[in-house]
Amino acid sequence: MSAMLKITLPDGSVREVAPGTTPADIAAAIGPGLAKAAIAARVDGELRDIMRPLEQDAHLALVTAKDEADALELARHDFAHVLAEAVQALYPGTQITFGPATEDGFYYDFAPSAAHGPFTEEDLPAIEEKMREIIRADKPLRREVWNRDDLIARWQAEGETFKAQWAAELPQGEDISVYWSGGDWLDMCRGPHLASTGKLDPQAFKLMRVSGAYWRGDQKNAMLSRIYGTGWLNRKQLDAHLHRLEEAAKRDHRKLGAEMDLFHLQQEAHGSVFWHPKGYIIWRELEAYMRRAIDGAGYREVKTPQVMDSRQWEQSGHWGKYRENMFVIPDEVPNVEDEGPIISGDAEWMALKPMNCPAHVLIFKQGIKSYRDLPLRLYENGCCHRNEPHGALHGLMRVRQFTQDDAHIFCREDQIVEEVRAFCALADRVYKDLGFADYAIKLALRPDNRFGTEEMWDQAEAELRDAVRIAREHGEVQGELAELPGEGAFYAPKLEWHLTDAIGRTWQVGTIQSDRVLPDRLDASYVGEDGERHRPIMLHRAIFGSYERFIGMLIEHHAGRLPMWLAPVQAVVATIVSDAEDYGRIVLDRLKTAGIRAETDFRNEKINYKVREHSLAKVPNLLVIGKREAEEGKVALRVLGADQPQQIMPLDEAVAMLAKQALAPDMR
Repeated sequence: MSAMLKITLPDGSVREVAPGTTPADIAAAIGPGLAKAAIAARVDGELRDIMRPLEQDAHLALVTAKDEADALELARHDFAHVLAEAVQALYPGTQITFGPATEDGFYYDFAPSAAHGPFTEEDLPAIEEKMREIIRADKPLRREVWNRDDLIARWQAEGETFKAQWAAELPQGEDISVYWSGGDWLDMCRGPHLASTGKLDPQAFKLMRVSGAYWRGDQKNAMLSRIYGTGWLNRKQLDAHLHRLEEAAKRDHRKLGAEMDLFHLQQEAHGSVFWHPKGYIIWRELEAYMRRAIDGAGYREVKTPQVMDSRQWEQSGHWGKYRENMFVIPDEVPNVEDEGPIISGDAEWMALKPMNCPAHVLIFKQGIKSYRDLPLRLYENGCCHRNEPHGALHGLMRVRQFTQDDAHIFCREDQIVEEVRAFCALADRVYKDLGFADYAIKLALRPDNRFGTEEMWDQAEAELRDAVRIAREHGEVQGELAELPGEGAFYAPKLEWHLTDAIGRTWQVGTIQSDRVLPDRLDASYVGEDGERHRPIMLHRAIFGSYERFIGMLIEHHAGRLPMWLAPVQAVVATIVSDAEDYGRIVLDRLKTAGIRAETDFRNEKINYKVREHSLAKVPNLLVIGKREAEEGKVALRVLGADQPQQIMPLDEAVAMLAKQALAPDMR
């Protein structure tokens, strides 16, 4: 008789069970309620099928729908498999490739049959209905382990050339897990899955769109049809997600940017922004605000070159790890008559900087630094370039040319925690000033591919944890610190600020990284109290991340209705009758004298038309004047989004109120 397995539950209790017992069996033994609620299990931390037999002593945690992150991942993975089964049932001859869960849903890539051709969105309703049929059939999802060569042979016999190729790329002799849906449909998959298709809610998914996708992401390979869907645990979650998408479409910064005449992008400068006067006002206000913030925090602003020699990037480590994302140019291009420029293989190479860090080290290295000079905080509104693929570009959110609110703090070991804590407090104030009161801080830990020793990473990660803990004790940050294994930079762990916007989306924005690698690679040093040379610690930090992306976020967060201090036009003086124009000029002059960005609208149009037009342009204040207002020295103030339609008030009172509102938060 086989030895009994010892299974330790989260409460510390231990159950002895026979080999082959499943987590579902243990759930049933605990009670019928848990047996019904359990959908999967974590075995020694690994997410597994509820029906997969236990093989050895283990720690077991049963997963229910209350464990939403795990439950959503399982459901979305299952929706992808149900999608693939539905497509093959409806369109015989279609080949399947692979289909993962994604952040909000799932997708699957297909090689359509010649008879059908590429899928279109007109196919989606029929596929959705077939998916619901499969879900309602409550087909068991059963795991098997196959021999690699046997599986390749099966795929080849069934004409599944893509699956056969994928399986052939796995190591010789490796067993491969597959999943049956009922007894008639098979897919190769690591899992895990729910126990059956009936565990899915047939009303909790929606197929969203179809696009082209190359096999294995390589444009040299075959073009496939990718079907995207969104999947949730219930209809309520799906409806909430679809509502967020509708809101996001209304708030799209590209749409609002055009309507508000803020910026545009065009093919002549892929991934670079053409800022219009109104858009650049927003930029300048944010830049001025940030300068006041960093001046008050003891930073010194610098400006560094756009183009630097490749040898500098080689020494920093970026050339080897980041070269494909850099714009590279020859140091000198000889001109050849009639044939244009020729670049020889011996040319010296330069690169547009993708980040500011190495340049700031070079400034630090000018002259001898003493321990008394530290911490030295260098700040730059640094323009950088990164060679992002065309398909990845997205309005202001993903560009090739961007400006970082970048700074590097050079400090001693004993100063790290306090400097990081001070940055936490500064970031908290900035985000709240800009309307992002809800945020989370996450610690991105060491990646597999990294520089430095384990001891170095242990210390750097511990310092960041300590700084956040102390900042929380002082009320300078909010929330608990989450950790992101493997997501740190190759040279340093980092703290990340994830902001939540008005419709519940999260945006990763600010960071601070504790770096012991780059100062060493670039030979930065200071003279310590002992008279010896020491390496400084380099804290890389940003709050906006980039001006472009942060402005895009602000536009979407506020749905274009920016806080008055950021609004390009803060007030418009609109006349009801032409007799009020002279008074309108007086009102405009008073507003401008008070520092308010104001314009007039004296057009021969009805006032309702003017109100609507300036509301669509997101002008926060409309000062309406007619003959009566002119005679009494008053204005009818309409505030964008206010509950009451308008407020009649003396001109002096209106100007004083608006002048106060027009100030940036740190100047009130």
